[in-house]
Parts: sequence; C-alpha cells; structure tokens
Amino acid sequence: MADINSKRSIKIATRKSELALWQANHVAGLLRDQHPGLEVELLPMLTQGDIVLDRPLAQMGGKGLFLKELEKALLQEEADIAVHSMKDIPVSEAPGLVVDVVLKRANPFDALLSNSGLGLAQLPGGSRVGTSSLRRQSQLKSMRSDLEVVDLRGNINTRIRKLQDGEYDAIILACAGLERLGLDRFVTETLAPPQWLPSPAQGTIGIQCREGDSPVSSLILPLLHFETAVRTQAERYVATLLQGSCQLPLAVFAQTNNDEIRISGLVGTPDGTIMLRSEIAGALDDVENLSEKVARDLLHQGADEIIASLG
Repeated sequence: MADINSKRSIKIATRKSELALWQANHVAGLLRDQHPGLEVELLPMLTQGDIVLDRPLAQMGGKGLFLKELEKALLQEEADIAVHSMKDIPVSEAPGLVVDVVLKRANPFDALLSNSGLGLAQLPGGSRVGTSSLRRQSQLKSMRSDLEVVDLRGNINTRIRKLQDGEYDAIILACAGLERLGLDRFVTETLAPPQWLPSPAQGTIGIQCREGDSPVSSLILPLLHFETAVRTQAERYVATLLQGSCQLPLAVFAQTNNDEIRISGLVGTPDGTIMLRSEIAGALDDVENLSEKVARDLLHQGADEIIASLG
C-alpha cells in the first residue's frame, strides 16, 4: 500500500449499526482535527453478528462475530483501520492485526431500563429482564434469582423498542452506548461497582490496524489515551489469564487514582449460584503483576472449575 502520509487519506472499516457508525465518525473527526487536510472515508460493513439475531451470542461463538468481516477488510488492505468497542474484541487478537490505540474511556457501567421506573431491587418477582450477556445474566441471577432472565438481541434502538412494546419488563444495556446516541434518558438505574462489575474495557473505543503498518500507526497514535490504555491493559490481561470469552461470565474493572490502580474481578456460573470475587490495589507501574494476582486468586477460589465446566 502506498505511504498513507503522502496520499493523506485513510479508510475506516466499521459495522453498519448506528452506534458503530457513531464511533467511526467520532474517530474520523478526531483524526481530521489532529491532521488537517486528511481525507477520511468510512467503509460500513455487515457482520455475522449483525445478521444472525435469533440465537444467543454465546451459542454462536461470541462477540468475535462482530469483528471478522472488518478484520478481513484490514488484512486484504481494503481498509486502513477498523473501529471497535473494546469489549467486543476477543482477548486473543487476530494474527497480523493490533489494537495499540484506545480513546478516552466513556461511562464503563451497565444501565437498567425498566418500564415501571423501578430499580433492580424493586422489580417484582417474575419480571422479565432482557440481556444477551452471560456476565449480566450471572450477576442478575445472583442478586435476584426470582427474576426471569430472557435473551435479548438487536441494536440499541431495537432493544429499547422491545422493552417499550412490553416484551420485557426491564433490559440491561451499556451506559456508554446509550449516552453516545443520546438515549440515556431511558436509564432507570446505573449498575455500578462494587456490587455490579462491567465487562473488561466496556465504554472504550479501540482502533485496530495492521501490525507493522507504520504510516497508519503514526496517524492514529496521537489519539491514544494513556490512563484508559492502562486500565484496558489490566482488565484484558485478567480476562486473558482466565481464558475470557462470551461463554464465561466474567467481569473486570480497573480504576486509577494518581499512581495507584485498583483491579476488581468476578467470575460466576451462568445460573448465578456461584460468584467468585477478587480485588487488589497497588502501584500503577505494577499493572501486569497485580492483574495476574487477581486472576490467580479467582482461579484458586474455583474459577478453573467453572471454566472447565463451560468448555
């Protein structure tokens, strides 16, 4: 491919959903601001995860289904970068591709949206709560075993419409997506630590490119947000050590405070009957060691048995 700095253009592969396009356009705007005169083009694509909506993600192979077509476009040099929600990127990155740049993290937490305006603790027993995530399902059933947890697929607007149509009494979505699309007015309650933990790197946008593509790397590097990168590294490293996938109810959340980082991890069973937790705090420059301690503690508590049973 020709030197991208000489032709002053960049093509972004993105999913066609409203949220994905918002994220790609956001990155495009940041790139134009950083590099005046740069031509930025979007390449919207349909992925398998967008097409097959009648089965839970865990049964289909996980969130990586939202990436494959975009990654293929990168590897075939049809696009220069791909923009993803970091929580959708498997912990084992695709060969030949890297995600070295993440933007400043948005709201990382989950949101409960209910028709009644009642929070999670107040929902009547038997209420139908929609989510497509085993992590959310596990925490829901652990906190409220009397609720009926029902699979929920589709884009954000589709999910909200299903709630308003009465198919569900409540649903759980990511705060970041709702806020980015101006839909946070529908939030009934924010589900936050320490009781409720988010998906690793939730709320973070990542920029993927070909490994060794220096011209592209030099264009996107100024968008890197250091604190978010450290938190993302911690959360994804814990997930890596725990073989994190859509099949495992896993939550990890890292917070920084000056030169300190606090990492909280959770592994549960899909039915919520077992909920293992670990937390550690330490120096920011010791992130890898601290992450490993959280993962090892969860494994020692029995996470290895849960992982084996779900394999």
